Amino acid sequence: ERGAGESGGLGSVIDGLGSVFDVLLANARLVLGVSGAAVLAIATLAVKRVRLGWGSQQDAQESWVGPSVVGQDVPQTSMSAPELFLVYGTNATGAGTCPPGRGCSAPLGAPQVKSSPLRCLTLQEKLLSHSSQLAVPEIQASLVPQLARSICTQLQNFLRSKFPELPFGRLFLSGALLDGLEVLAADHIHLMLPVVLDTGLWSLISGEDTVVRNPQYWMIKRIDLGYFPRGCSPWDRFIVGRYLSSSVLNETLHKLLVASINWPAIGGLLGCAIHPVVASRELKLEVKHDQVELNITLFPLVEMEDKVLLAVPPEGLVENLWLESFYRAEVSRVKELDAGDSGARQLCLRILNGVCRSQPSLHKLGGSPVTHVILHLSDTAADWAEESLADRFQQVLEELVASLEKGVLPSYFNPKVNLFSGLSEEEIDEMVTPVLGAPECGVLLPCLLLPAVRAVMLLVD
Repeated sequence: ERGAGESGGLGSVIDGLGSVFDVLLANARLVLGVSGAAVLAIATLAVKRVRLGWGSQQDAQESWVGPSVVGQDVPQTSMSAPELFLVYGTNATGAGTCPPGRGCSAPLGAPQVKSSPLRCLTLQEKLLSHSSQLAVPEIQASLVPQLARSICTQLQNFLRSKFPELPFGRLFLSGALLDGLEVLAADHIHLMLPVVLDTGLWSLISGEDTVVRNPQYWMIKRIDLGYFPRGCSPWDRFIVGRYLSSSVLNETLHKLLVASINWPAIGGLLGCAIHPVVASRELKLEVKHDQVELNITLFPLVEMEDKVLLAVPPEGLVENLWLESFYRAEVSRVKELDAGDSGARQLCLRILNGVCRSQPSLHKLGGSPVTHVILHLSDTAADWAEESLADRFQQVLEELVASLEKGVLPSYFNPKVNLFSGLSEEEIDEMVTPVLGAPECGVLLPCLLLPAVRAVMLLVD
């Protein structure tokens, strides 16, 4: 009876708090500001989830509470009911979690025993524990680059024999695995194909000055046709309306990958099966080995005027655009900053990338967006030592939530570029929900929700 009374009382508190959230959320922008409203929205959804699932069966309870505390009474502490839920409902490691400065006492009425009390982990400890689970399996880390380099060599030789007149540069591999930032699995890698242009015959035009009005895209214009007519550049065959067309180049390479290269023979030589993906807009190969499965994506790229441009046109009728890539600058800057102050930026990035990778709807948050938030925060937060990982991690999440709520994340290297410009409202909404329910995201909840709950409780008082 005592347990039923406590459960009912706690459920009533959470149900009431959910109603308070509903009322406050309508005027959240006025009360808390933009970023506060975003955090409050997430807290509201969390409380609603608890309200709906409070009386569920044991297996449903385990998904929220975790096997280590199911069937146990909630310890008597000075924490409020919502805080108790957040503490025990974000268990992603099999151990209870307590905010710093609070202890976990024995259940009321439980016999005194000499066994160790329930282990309480701080956010810092949970992050470090979670990071140890992100390592790429050793066989993948060694075999994937080896396979990719062998395929790279075969493709380079074929291009030289098929298009001897086209000055392709030397193919090279790129991706998080090679930069020590890959997490969980090494199942994809990028193959970069340099397109070497005569800078005297080509110039860049910003996408900001074109119909797309997007500064992250560029057009490569053929110039001086009066003095150097078409045919003077080997790349003139890919011109559409005086511009080097990324779409035409991709179509040519796609036909080559699909119909011209004897992949069964190359795969037999390398001990794997290689299949070009016919239906994809990307230049993609699927590689199946006894020990690994790998996706290789080929990207033609142009380097001009200190910019790295990829042949990734936007969907639609515009086929002459090239996408500016910040990846090389991102990785270089993060490593430079960490080397300068022995910081934990790369560790923070790997943890967040692991969370984003484990949830399909968060995939677009991983990589560049998270990296740019960390770089922006590095300009204002000086302490990036591993001992401050939890504080920096929380700040990164708060900045991500605020940016998602506004739909704007300026590039660290070009503030005119909005890295969230391609996200729809539906995609942004989908990015919030997994953070609240997935076991892999348990490390996110304490730092996102507890501040919101406390702030709202102060407003209620």
